[in-house]
Amino acid sequence: MSSSSFGSATPAVLVLEDGSRYVGRAYGATGKTLGEAVFATGMTGYQETLTDPSYAGQIVLMTAPHIGNTGVNNEDMESKKIWVAGFVVRDPSRVVSNFRAEDSLDNDLTTTGVVGISNIDTRAVTRHIRDKGAMRAGIFSGEFFDLSEGDQLDQVRQGPSMKGRNLSHDVSTIDPYEVPAQGDRVGRVAVLDLGIKTSTVKYLAERGFDVLVLPQNVTAEHVLSLNPDALFFSNGPGDPAASDDHVTLLRAVLRENVPFFGICFGNQLLGRALGFGTYKLPFGHRGINQPVLEKSTGRVEITSQNHGFAVDLPIEGEHQSPEGFGRVTVSHYSLNDQVVEGLACLDIPAFSVQYHPEAAAGPNDANHLFDRFRDLVISNQANRAGDNN
Repeated sequence: MSSSSFGSATPAVLVLEDGSRYVGRAYGATGKTLGEAVFATGMTGYQETLTDPSYAGQIVLMTAPHIGNTGVNNEDMESKKIWVAGFVVRDPSRVVSNFRAEDSLDNDLTTTGVVGISNIDTRAVTRHIRDKGAMRAGIFSGEFFDLSEGDQLDQVRQGPSMKGRNLSHDVSTIDPYEVPAQGDRVGRVAVLDLGIKTSTVKYLAERGFDVLVLPQNVTAEHVLSLNPDALFFSNGPGDPAASDDHVTLLRAVLRENVPFFGICFGNQLLGRALGFGTYKLPFGHRGINQPVLEKSTGRVEITSQNHGFAVDLPIEGEHQSPEGFGRVTVSHYSLNDQVVEGLACLDIPAFSVQYHPEAAAGPNDANHLFDRFRDLVISNQANRAGDNN
């Protein structure tokens, strides 16, 4: 299976909002796209990255130099579509060489209309973003490549900023759906879809949960009327400071002592629900090789991450929830920059992490967190049964 656009001589340019320009070749669809420029450090898993709803609104640069080697297939899709606003690679693979491949990556990008660029110095762009921070950007090819540099830069600067942006309504399911439990049934978990990945639903079901996936605009009253055994908040794109309705929902459910587990965006929303703030990271954590320390055990996990915001909380000591939920500790933190990577509530059944325990694609170090969630729910069920006797 050969790659269709590797040899393309069609010019393209990546323009950053500070005026930096990187000229290369069109990759995937030609045209114009705008978004926040970020980099992902995974050497594998580009298809999982492309189909992760958490990347909505972002132009993703892959730091690994050779992309497309294994092609694409339907099995590795983490959602129903590609979500990235644009795609930046250095050297597209000349051929696809994997028995599982059903198409080439560039054909897939072209078919789905994802505008990309190749043959630029991605190391230079990565270093620039690390120095200056994630910023608005645009890729211009075809007729848009011929626009003046000033016109291209104006369009980039007029694009939406990720700060203050709510994207949950763009990526969430419209209609609720349920996936039945596998094996011994534990109970029913209500999942707020803020951009959930297919693997997350699968792993929850494998732990004995009937997984009821709900649209992001449901109310606390509706969730509680379902009488769920637990609540789960998924990953997703956007600024947690722009998700007041989700915070209100979570506070109401936590006050009913319903066990809660949140990942990624869900971790930031738990932080807000407890009464703490969030902030935008300079360039975020994106990739499948992010080292995290679990404080209670001293264990280091290599994790899959994609986030540009974090909970604003000191990593040491116990903290009192300003919203009255008792004691809270930072359970995990990043070994790269000491950013909060997990929260543990000591007086209510709730915890969260700032990474992807479903590990798609990525290491399986954190998969045990689904077991921890199952054990928390079983323990809560036993406590309630005891209270009723």
